[in-house]
Amino acid sequence: MTKAIGIDAGGTLTKLAYVNEFGELVLEHFPSNDLHAVTEWISKQPEIEEIGITGGRAEQVKDLLKSVKSIHYIVEFEATLKGVRYQLMQEGHQFDRSIITNVGTGTSIHYMDGETHSRVGGTGIGGGTLVGLAALTTGIYNYNDIIKQAQSGERQEMDLLVQDIYQGMDTPISGTLTASNFGKMGIDQTKNHPTENILATVQGLVGEVITTLSIQLAEQNQVEHIIYIGTTLNENEALKKIIANYTKLKKKTPIFLNDHGFSGAIGALLNIAANQNK
Repeated sequence: MTKAIGIDAGGTLTKLAYVNEFGELVLEHFPSNDLHAVTEWISKQPEIEEIGITGGRAEQVKDLLKSVKSIHYIVEFEATLKGVRYQLMQEGHQFDRSIITNVGTGTSIHYMDGETHSRVGGTGIGGGTLVGLAALTTGIYNYNDIIKQAQSGERQEMDLLVQDIYQGMDTPISGTLTASNFGKMGIDQTKNHPTENILATVQGLVGEVITTLSIQLAEQNQVEHIIYIGTTLNENEALKKIIANYTKLKKKTPIFLNDHGFSGAIGALLNIAANQNK
C-alpha cells in the first residue's frame, strides 16, 4: 500500500515518487498547469497518510490537499540534493564532491561536499528558454516536437565557429568550438533555414551556456564531476550529447543520473522518513 508520497511541484511538471506494495520506487509526472490531475490521482489512493512536498508550486498543491493531514514541506534545493545523494548511492557512484546542475525551466547550480551543499550559481537559461526561443523562431511550442526535430538538425550554417573566423589559419583553440551562437545569421541574411536546423541551434545555445557556467563553477570549487539533472534532459539525447561533449572537452566528468528529473520528488519522499525518525 502506498502510505507516503513525495511531490515536486515545479514550474512545468509536477513529479511524484512513492514506493509500491512490492517495495519498488515508482515515479509519475503531470503538467503543472493541471494540478487538479495530481489531486485527482491522489484522491484515488485513499491509503496515502503522509505527503512530502517541495517545489515552486508547493503551496498551490498543499491548498488542494487539505484532506491529507500530514504534509511535510522541504525547501526545493534541500529536497533535490537529498534525492541526488540517494540516486548516486543507488547507481554506485563513489565521490563526495561535485557540482549539481539542475536544468529545469531555468538552471540552478550547487556545490555538494558530502552531506553539505551550497548554491553557487544559476542562470535563467533552461528548458523555458528552449521552448520560448523555439516558439518565437519556428512557431513550435510542444517540447516533444521541439526535441524530436532538433535531433535531425544541423548547426553549421547558423552558428559561427572558431574556424570560420580564422579561415584556414591555425586556431588558438579547437576550430569546431562555437565562437558565436547564431553568429552567421547576421552575416548572411539571404538563406532560408530548415526548421530542424533552427531548433538544433537553439538547443545548442541552451546547452552550451549551461555547460560553460557549470564548468566555470567546477573549476572554482576544484571538483571533477558535474552531475546534470532536470526534466529538460528527459528523452533529449541531443542536448545531453552537447553537454557531455563540452564537459569532457574541458576535462570534467559529466554524469547523467537515471530518473534525473525526479530528484526533488525522491528527496521529498525521503524527507518524510527523516521527520519520522526525529
